[in-house]
Amino acid sequence: MHGIGRVPDEVGHLILSEDGAVIASGGELENAEQMANTVLCMLTRINKGQLWPGDSGDAFKKISITYTDHSYVICLSNKNIHIVKRRFVPHEPIKV
Repeated sequence: MHGIGRVPDEVGHLILSEDGAVIASGGELENAEQMANTVLCMLTRINKGQLWPGDSGDAFKKISITYTDHSYVICLSNKNIHIVKRRFVPHEPIKV
């Protein structure tokens, strides 16, 4: 399973190759090719047309997109794009 299943509150995952092909998927993101295309387009725009930045050190570490009930966490690793959909449970403020 490519090691994705250990993410807390995960409800789905996608692993894409550097050209955007789906390598693995599961849960709510099983075979989510439209999501794969959307993320690939977004990452290309963020990195000014170059998905894998060179030695400039300008590459992002992680992108989180948060909605009211879930979030997507996206990162690049080993020339693959990892996307995880997680349940988002907001914490109640601490009352002192």
